[in-house]
Amino acid sequence: MPHEARVRSWLARSRLSPEDIDEVMQEAYCRIAMLPAVDHIERPLAYMFSITRNLLLRRLKRQQIVVLEAVSEIEAWPDDDTPSPEEQAASRLSYERVLAIIGRLPDRCRKVIELRKIEGWSQKEIAAHLGMTEKAVEKQVWTGVRAIRDAWTLAETQSENRMLGTERREARLC
Repeated sequence: MPHEARVRSWLARSRLSPEDIDEVMQEAYCRIAMLPAVDHIERPLAYMFSITRNLLLRRLKRQQIVVLEAVSEIEAWPDDDTPSPEEQAASRLSYERVLAIIGRLPDRCRKVIELRKIEGWSQKEIAAHLGMTEKAVEKQVWTGVRAIRDAWTLAETQSENRMLGTERREARLC
């Protein structure tokens, strides 16, 4: 039930009529209801998508005329919600960039940011640990987050400028 809206919107993008969407959803719920237990399902959203995708493929194969784009879109849908290798690499690079930016902060600010944002400590715990007031911790967090945001924006701008410079050089070579 919690994933029904996402599955329905995906089915709508597959060019199904509202009545057909209702039928596929009903059949998917019937299949889930017939299971002896559901505790083996580790990823409910992926499981629901898998069931509806299979039902939709069967439905399309039974039809006389099948839109090939619809079948390719359905077959291309991932079986689970695991990030792609590209997304994992991008996340890892972003994380390393943020850690490098944090490492360049002044010592006191860096320590407060690490405890608050990475370790998940409360402002009260940080204040007691570092012998500061909660207001001082709050100010350090605000200052640190602003500095991280500004450094991130600068790095993104520099990266875009490098990309544009590379594209211009390549265009001149052609």
